[in-house]
Amino acid sequence: MILKKVYGFIPQLPSSDCSLLPQNHYWIASKRIVTPNGTISGAVEIKQGRIVSIVAEENWHVNSWFTTVVNYGEAVVMPGFIDVHAHLDDPGRTEWEGFPSGTKAAAAGGVTTLVDMPLNSAPSTVSEEALKLKVQAAEGRVYVDVGFWGGLVPENAENASSLERLLNAGVLGLKSFMVPSGINDFPMTTSSHIKEALPTLARYKRPLLVHAEVLVDLDGELEVENGVDNARSYSTYLKTRPASMEEAAINQLITLTKETRAGGSAEGAHLHIVHLSDARTSLNLIKEAKQRGDSITVETCPHYLAFAAEDIPDGDTRFKCAPPIRDAANKEKLWDALLDGDIDMLSSDHSPAVPEMKLLDEGDFLKAWGGISSLQFVLPATWTYGRKYGITFEQLASWWSEKPAKLAGLTTKGAIAVGNQADIVVWEPDVEFDLDNDHPVHIKHPSISAYMGSRLSGKVLATFVRGNLVYKEGNHASHACALPILHR
Repeated sequence: MILKKVYGFIPQLPSSDCSLLPQNHYWIASKRIVTPNGTISGAVEIKQGRIVSIVAEENWHVNSWFTTVVNYGEAVVMPGFIDVHAHLDDPGRTEWEGFPSGTKAAAAGGVTTLVDMPLNSAPSTVSEEALKLKVQAAEGRVYVDVGFWGGLVPENAENASSLERLLNAGVLGLKSFMVPSGINDFPMTTSSHIKEALPTLARYKRPLLVHAEVLVDLDGELEVENGVDNARSYSTYLKTRPASMEEAAINQLITLTKETRAGGSAEGAHLHIVHLSDARTSLNLIKEAKQRGDSITVETCPHYLAFAAEDIPDGDTRFKCAPPIRDAANKEKLWDALLDGDIDMLSSDHSPAVPEMKLLDEGDFLKAWGGISSLQFVLPATWTYGRKYGITFEQLASWWSEKPAKLAGLTTKGAIAVGNQADIVVWEPDVEFDLDNDHPVHIKHPSISAYMGSRLSGKVLATFVRGNLVYKEGNHASHACALPILHR
């Protein structure tokens, strides 16, 4: 993996423009530093953007007259979050979000690396040429590092050379939809298309991420016109996306993942289920596939862990997403699965749009654009809703840093470890704040976020990306000096 010479873009060393802390060599000290070996009291030494040593408090002897020490006291120092599922809509739909606002929001939320989804930008990232446009749009405009998933669509699934060109161009893996995506140049794939692509992915050893829903016959037609079903009621929308859609898709996928086992025709390929919502049969199918030795992982999102269908007000289309937020009992099962390790990791599925598309005044769940806008809030949301389950800092680091880094092949990210890039978030877990109009929010359209109006715990104090202090208590570095990431 390289982070330089991306289509002519050459990174510069930290400077006062790139970092709110211009020194290239310094220490971060804290009573709570989360490392792969547990949480310690001590200090992390950073030099030229890398972690060069980690020292426990009793062994740490530094002359602060000659070395810069940033002491965060009782604040938690953790590996920066890695969000492997975000839609930044750049280029082509920057009125929805865009790299500058999206990555500023990420930095303010402790996210140090994003992997951008291939759809909702224009064009969708389904070819080498489209990837070049996306990388060029990111150059000099991102405050955190950004990698890219390519799109698996029927056209390239059936053309191995086209798929190879996209992989050779540097995408970290591929993403496909098994239902219509809502984006014209990102058509859905069938299990046959996925089967065609797996041997190529196996050769490249890159993952395939799948939106796992398929269309199924509903038990009965929705009767909105005559008033039996109310389009302003969330329960009406929920009827259109039953859990059986996820179950049917995953049933199809696990007939393919058996080929990812040792000796199989797709050994070396890996399948990752994105934003799992159904914690019942769908989850059990994934668990069984893992037990058989299939190379498969699964993520869920904070909004499935925070909200329940019964509590969504009529007309509040901020909560519409696909697959949908399900009932409270399902939410509890998702938490159980996450804590037990059956769900591997978390992602935001940050999916914004312009407010007009959410139909906030009309409140029509059937017509409104789906997607939860959440990028800046995933750390405090996970912590706030997880505290009652006794989640630990080490679990947060696993769900949001270590395992996402492994999925995306980011071998020098995901942990506070010697030799890794100095991607670090510093936060105060006991500080509460209200997400209201007085709270600085950096996503482009705060009004569409389901989290606005919430009271959350976990205030981000500082975010470091490759040693650059890109965010500090409400302020960002003056220049966007983070990097597009390409697989090499």
